[in-house]
Amino acid sequence: MSDAQELVAPPPSSGWPGFVAYLTPARVLLALTLAFIAAALLSPIFITPFPILLGRTLFVGMLALLAFSAAGQWPQRLPVWCARWLFQVVVVAAAVPLATLIVYLVATGGDLASFFRSEARVMGFMWIAGTGLLLGPLLAMGALYRQRDAEARSQALHFELERSELERQALDARLRLLQAQVEPHFLFNTLANVRELVESGSAQAAPVLRSLIAYLRAAMPRLQNESSTLGDELSLVQAYLELMHLRMPDRLRYEITVPADLQGLRFPPMALLTLVENAVRHGIDPSEQGGRIDVGGARAGAELRLWVSDSGVGLTQSMGSGTGLRNLSERLKLFYGPSAALDLTENRPHGLRAEIRIQP
Repeated sequence: MSDAQELVAPPPSSGWPGFVAYLTPARVLLALTLAFIAAALLSPIFITPFPILLGRTLFVGMLALLAFSAAGQWPQRLPVWCARWLFQVVVVAAAVPLATLIVYLVATGGDLASFFRSEARVMGFMWIAGTGLLLGPLLAMGALYRQRDAEARSQALHFELERSELERQALDARLRLLQAQVEPHFLFNTLANVRELVESGSAQAAPVLRSLIAYLRAAMPRLQNESSTLGDELSLVQAYLELMHLRMPDRLRYEITVPADLQGLRFPPMALLTLVENAVRHGIDPSEQGGRIDVGGARAGAELRLWVSDSGVGLTQSMGSGTGLRNLSERLKLFYGPSAALDLTENRPHGLRAEIRIQP
């Protein structure tokens, strides 16, 4: 069951359950209150004691409410020209004089002729029935208006929840697509590095390949993990940098300094790794002297800042338009919202600092 189906109550069922559902405590209380008011207004006109008059108006009011509920659950299909609300109002209007007549037939022992011979009883019937005909349909129309209004709000909420769910699913699908684009990008780059070692006959080829296999065994189960944490990401970064250090032990130095209290925060898989891989490929590799990579993180108020700083060749034109960085920037916004940002700044005297700013 979806969130929208759980939050939006279904309409009352038909038949007996629907009939009972119409008899809400609020409607019963309102019918009883109006019956009391009608009895109080009619009391100066009647010679009948007030308790008896109140009993008559209460009977008429409750019977009108039962008729309103029954009409709302009428099982037969109504004609096209007769709306359900109009049918309910008409039924209430018909039920009021019928209920009033039943009251007076009970008072006369069922003697209809005796009822018509008494002018006082006929006038009492007309007063009670007239008052009921004035209040009953108005009460029914008010109840129907409130019901329609509640149904409209419920339907609007249902549509809004469905729209939000569809938007969330679309964002999830888009995030998975971007992540799927990043994973081959990273793997192909790493395999290209291994190929270069093999083709050059380097003695480091076999250890690097073994490290790559060990890294992939650890990393592959996490690539599709949507509940990845910053700590998981730092483990991948550590494994990757160890792998790159084996490939160029004299040209790469690195350090990772992220506080332990931040490592439990949720974090999109391979987001930080993309920056580290970018620093190695575009910063350290092209530099004859190699360089150093520093990975760090800190809080600044409600904002979390994570950075990858290198002392390589610095910002190049191709780096700023790379697929990995474009995808990373979009992934961060999809994961954390529009306030997420990825900033690139030059280090002095040379190198690049890539900083992620998010509000987890």
